[in-house]
Amino acid sequence: MNLAMSSQPVLSVCVPVYNEEENLPLLHEAIARVFDANNIDGEIVLVDDGSSDGSWAQIEKLVQRDPRVRGLKFKANCGETAASDAGLRAARGRYVMTMDADLQNDPQDIPKFLEALNQGWDCVCGTRVATRGKGDNFIRVASSRIANAVRNKLSDEQISDAGCTYRAFKRECVSKLKLYRGLHRFIPTLLKMEGFTVTEIAVTNNPRLHGESKYGVWNRLFKSFRDLLAIRWMKSRILGYQVATELDRTAERSQPEAQKAVG
Repeated sequence: MNLAMSSQPVLSVCVPVYNEEENLPLLHEAIARVFDANNIDGEIVLVDDGSSDGSWAQIEKLVQRDPRVRGLKFKANCGETAASDAGLRAARGRYVMTMDADLQNDPQDIPKFLEALNQGWDCVCGTRVATRGKGDNFIRVASSRIANAVRNKLSDEQISDAGCTYRAFKRECVSKLKLYRGLHRFIPTLLKMEGFTVTEIAVTNNPRLHGESKYGVWNRLFKSFRDLLAIRWMKSRILGYQVATELDRTAERSQPEAQKAVG
């Protein structure tokens, strides 16, 4: 196993963690295997969102075992958006990713994200539309489909799986993101509003091995409705101007004159 990591890795994988003690060693093993098999210079940023189990102890062990792993620990539970934001801000990579800690997002899909980014896309979003039935029960699948339909209708979007947080971005996208609680669901729309290009790729949806899902119908549909209205309002008020002509005579001055003026 190659544990070397440069000061600026190619890829940072950012993972919000909340009570995923049993899944973390498996997640690390799966990501590290993909890094090694594909010669990816990467790091793994694990953000403990105030877990009440032994998740932080597992993160400490992984940091000691593998220098590619970094850990952040919140003082208290702040939610998935905050944990995602903290991971993205701490990331050092040229490209950054977000993924879940429960291994329902399959690390074997990571090379596909990098391929799409190298093709010129600014943001690449995973979509589980073709595989939802393999990893989730009927209630989760139905609630996700309803939520996506409502979000797309009200926000004038065509994102097939906005609830999938398996995403990759060019680094410059991160500095343009201003997230508020719950808005991680709308990152593709927020990036489009900043002029970035967004595409989707099909990803695998594995069954959860350990623990329980932290999100249900309430989170997917009803709880995010207020956030959806905020996004709809923002899109209706976005500034859409283009500068046709700019006049500036300062460039006509010679360098000595400019220095004299400054003096």
